[in-house]
Amino acid sequence: MSLAPPAAPLVRLRVPTDEDALAWHRVFDDPEVMEFHGGRAAELSVYEELTARQRRHDAEHGLCLWTLLDDTGQVLGFTGAQPWPHPSFGPVGEIEIGWRLARPAWGHGYATAAARTTLERARARGVSEVVAMVNARNERSIAVARRLGMRQAETYTTPVSQQEAYCFRLEL
Repeated sequence: MSLAPPAAPLVRLRVPTDEDALAWHRVFDDPEVMEFHGGRAAELSVYEELTARQRRHDAEHGLCLWTLLDDTGQVLGFTGAQPWPHPSFGPVGEIEIGWRLARPAWGHGYATAAARTTLERARARGVSEVVAMVNARNERSIAVARRLGMRQAETYTTPVSQQEAYCFRLEL
């Protein structure tokens, strides 16, 4: 008897609202979630600026870090695509996909399902290749990148944390 793989969870992505800044701040206020992003949640003002920037990215590019919602409308975090935001290192000038989820959402397939939707949207916008920058110790995100069919291409040392990060690539 063969068992079918579990169905991908239903996810919805929306352009971040003003209220999502508070939701992101709340769901990312967890040291485990932020382990590879500085260790703690940023101040609310950082998320307010980030959600505003994502609204601009969506208006200009049709892509952004979208708020990720489950089938009940609960905010789980974000996923999406945006121009690589760091001009001094990494895949400068390229479109990066990324994801960050609340701890209770881990291990349920949300990141992979939402990232697949992101890839479909990027392809529809004419993007020919995407990258994902992942901390070399972040086994969960490395697994998501591999499930998406991405290949590890380069290794960088991040300037602030001096940690190793892998750049994964995928032709669309």
